[in-house]
Amino acid sequence: MPARYRPDHDGTHRQQFQRNKRIILATQSRCGICGRPVDKTIKYPNPMSACIDHIIPIAQGGHPSDMDNLQLAHRCCNASKADKLAEPKQKISPAVSNRNLPLSLDWSAYRA
Repeated sequence: MPARYRPDHDGTHRQQFQRNKRIILATQSRCGICGRPVDKTIKYPNPMSACIDHIIPIAQGGHPSDMDNLQLAHRCCNASKADKLAEPKQKISPAVSNRNLPLSLDWSAYRA
């Protein structure tokens, strides 16, 4: 087996991967990694072109052609993810600042 053997590109899963790729390109419109829309008219080698990402990479034991393991992605997002598992998107908490304090205070009751 060659060092870079990919069953989804040149092995037993190629036909099923190609079928699922066509379904994903027809039904999905947002990048599964960054969440932004994917313009499918942009062609390779543009980094914003559409590609298919394995949610669980094949190198990590993910299935090469299972529909539940495939998602639409930008080529640059997929390249930055590489063979790592995607980290869940964290909800950004609002910044702590004094803007959340009341704008006025009754200072007549304040004693030092």
